[in-house]
Amino acid sequence: MERITATYFIETPFEPAKAAEVLAGEQSSGTFVAVPGETAELKERFAARVESVEQLETVDTPAIPGATSATGKYHRAIVKVSWSIENFGYNLPVLISTLQGNLYEIKQFTGLKLMDIELPASFGTHYAGPAFGIEGCRKLTGVNDRPLIGTIIKPSIGLSIEQTAGIVKTLADAGIDFIKDDELLSSSANSNFNDRVDAVMKVINAYADKTGKKVMFAFNISGEVDEMLQRYEKIVNAGGTCAMVSINSVGLAGTKKICDQKQLAIHGHRNGWGMLTRHPLLGINFKAYQKLWRLAGVDQLHVNGIQNKFWESDDSVVSSIEACLKPMYNHKTVMPVVSSGQWGGQAFETYRRTKTVDLLYMAGGGIMAHPMGAAAGVTALQQAWKAAVDGMSLEDAAIQYPEFNKSIEKFGNK
Repeated sequence: MERITATYFIETPFEPAKAAEVLAGEQSSGTFVAVPGETAELKERFAARVESVEQLETVDTPAIPGATSATGKYHRAIVKVSWSIENFGYNLPVLISTLQGNLYEIKQFTGLKLMDIELPASFGTHYAGPAFGIEGCRKLTGVNDRPLIGTIIKPSIGLSIEQTAGIVKTLADAGIDFIKDDELLSSSANSNFNDRVDAVMKVINAYADKTGKKVMFAFNISGEVDEMLQRYEKIVNAGGTCAMVSINSVGLAGTKKICDQKQLAIHGHRNGWGMLTRHPLLGINFKAYQKLWRLAGVDQLHVNGIQNKFWESDDSVVSSIEACLKPMYNHKTVMPVVSSGQWGGQAFETYRRTKTVDLLYMAGGGIMAHPMGAAAGVTALQQAWKAAVDGMSLEDAAIQYPEFNKSIEKFGNK
């Protein structure tokens, strides 16, 4: 019978192997005391199994509250625990309840983080994965051999529909590939969702008729499931190509329902991610996280960015990009979305460390605040990426490309 294996980074005042057994029992057939009906036959079929325990360092201070150590020592380890697929079948919410449920509350742990998930082969057949992925998003935007260049409507909320449409026209004329709503805006007092779709798509469709290029706009449809489906249909009927979902707010089941419609590329925004991962010994690592959302079917997934404005390290960002680009079954590959304080200057380090152009590269202020205007901001980003791929230094690119040079003057010290 197929099994799913989860890898955890744990900290405990007890023997790590014994703590791992508690985790396995609590998250399958056991509880704090033996109960009638928990037969040997039942445990053989449904009990979780501790596959391995790799002891690491011992520390003097617990990472999070839990049981107090009698010796003042807290032991860290990497443990692998497996479950039979019979426990939950192909049910992502119950899978999450098993791998990430009450185990975070078990007092034997003063730290616990889900680091990776090994999924069985049958998941690749049952779940279709992204409907579009990198290849499909490139086809929808007509962009090949470089990253998609994208931006966010700013201010995040408060603009009128007319103002939003005006910004979209400016960006389309500038040659942008991708624009999205901010996650804070779905339907507000002065920007009704349906009316905003009509106004924005009027601009995008007119530009496509004139140039043959259709800008991808990710409208934020996040909401209740029925409402999201109505908004999804509105975008399709208006000629749109993309919808955005705040995946942590909407959840796996709701997001999968949207992805299963397969008419729009789905931009997976991970706002709230810091709550799930920022503590080094609590939550979930991106390597495991992205596998779940690829099963749900998102086509684009945020990974932060090199030299970003948030807390995440460059090493972590690079690891996240690599995780997204690693093949998963025979599914289409999710497109990493690089964002957070980006401008052309980070293209060089991003390419040096990842050696890929299969990215959606998002810059808000890096485009809109360019001293020569938004069109020059888009051009500067394209120049930066071309220079990076061509092996040029930032300094040489500044000499060759005037728009990029102005970006350095504006953003280089930020």
